[in-house]
Amino acid sequence: MKESIKKITIFPGVNKFGQKETFEPLEIKSGHVVAIVGSTGAGKSQLLYDIEKLTQGDTVSGRIILVNDKVPKKEWRFDPRFKLIASLAQSMNFLTDMKVVDFLSLHLKARGKKLDSNLISTVIEAANQVTGEPIKPDFNLLNLSGGQTRALMIADIAFISNSPIILIDEIENAGIKKELAIKILIKEGKIVLLVTHDPVLALNVDRRLVVKEGGIVSVLDTTLKEKGISHYLSWVENYNLKIREDIRNGKRIDEVKIFCQVFDKANNNFGGE
Repeated sequence: MKESIKKITIFPGVNKFGQKETFEPLEIKSGHVVAIVGSTGAGKSQLLYDIEKLTQGDTVSGRIILVNDKVPKKEWRFDPRFKLIASLAQSMNFLTDMKVVDFLSLHLKARGKKLDSNLISTVIEAANQVTGEPIKPDFNLLNLSGGQTRALMIADIAFISNSPIILIDEIENAGIKKELAIKILIKEGKIVLLVTHDPVLALNVDRRLVVKEGGIVSVLDTTLKEKGISHYLSWVENYNLKIREDIRNGKRIDEVKIFCQVFDKANNNFGGE
C-alpha cells in the first residue's frame, strides 16, 4: 500500500424506510476507534458492509464513503490484492491444515514481503498477549480454539496485513483480552470500527455511532466520565475473571489480595497512575 490512508469519511444515506440520515459527514482518522452500537437487527451489519465495500451510493443505504477526501480507486473496491479493509467476523475458524508458522510465512509471501522470523515471532507474541491460551509456532491451525484463532488473526492484521482499516464484529465474544487487542491495533495506526454490545468497549472508544431502523441516528463523542465508567466496569470484570480462574485451579480465595491485584492490572491497562 503506497498511499497512506489518513482517514475515511462517511456521508449520510437513508434508513430502511427511505428516510434520510441527518448526521454530518463523519470523519474517522488513523489510530481512532469507533464503536457501532444498537439493538439486534438495527442495521449495524449494513453499516459494516457499506464501509467494507467503500460504497458509492450503490447499496440499499445509499451511503458514500470517501478515502482521504477522494472517491476510492476502483482497485481498492474490487481487487483483493489492493483491498484496504480487513474484517473479523464473530466466529472464525481455519480450514487449512498447516502449522501457525507456515501460515504466517505464507501470508508474508502473499503480501509481497520477505520472510522475517523476527516478525513472525512478534505476531505470535502479540497473539499470546491477547489470548489466555498460549499459541506455539508448531501448533496446527485446525487445533486452535476460537479465542486462539481470533487472537492470531488480530496480531496478523496488526503486523503483517497492509489493510489500514479494520472492521470487527463483537470482539467481546471471542474469549480474548479485548481491550489489549484494540490497543495493539491502534498502536499500528489502524482505523478500527467495531460492532459491540459490551459497555466496557463502547464507553472506552473515541466515538460511537448509534444505529436504529437501518440508519445512524446519533454520533456521540466519548466523554471523560464515560471512560471512567468503562474503567470501573473493566475492573469489576477482571475481578470476577480472576476469582473464576482461581476457583477453577482449586485455590483458596484471598479477597483482599485479589482485589489489589486486579485493581492494579485494570489501572495499568487504562493508563492510570
